[in-house]
Amino acid sequence: MNSTLVMLGGAVGAMLRYALGLILMKRFPHPPIPIAMLFVNIIGSVGLGLFLGVLFSKSVNPDIYEEPLFLLVGLGFFGAFTTFSTFSVESMQLLRDGKIKKACIYVFFSISLSIAFFAIGFWFTLSFI
Repeated sequence: MNSTLVMLGGAVGAMLRYALGLILMKRFPHPPIPIAMLFVNIIGSVGLGLFLGVLFSKSVNPDIYEEPLFLLVGLGFFGAFTTFSTFSVESMQLLRDGKIKKACIYVFFSISLSIAFFAIGFWFTLSFI
C-alpha cells in the first residue's frame, strides 16, 4: 500500500512539473538560466515546507514519515514535482557550453532559494496555523 501511495503522488507531481515546465518554457523561450526548473523547484520547496509544517503541527505521531498522507503528498507528489536530477543536467549543460557565470548563478539561486522557500513555508505554518 505504501508503494502505491508514493507512486500515485509521484505520477501527479511529475505530470504537473512537466506541464508547468512547458508553460514556463513557452512564456520564457530563451532565458539566461533554466528558469522553468528553478521556478518549479522553488514552488515545490515552499509547497513541501507548507505541507510538512501543517503535518507536523497537526500530528502527534513521532513516525510522521510513515503516515499515508506524507507518503502520498510529501514523498510522492513533491518528490516527483521537484527535480534535482534535471537541475544537475541543466547545470552541467551550462558548464559544458562555457557559461560558467550563468551556471554558478543558477546553482546558487536554485539551492539557496529552494532551501529558503522551504524554510519560509515550514515556519509560516508552524507559526500561524
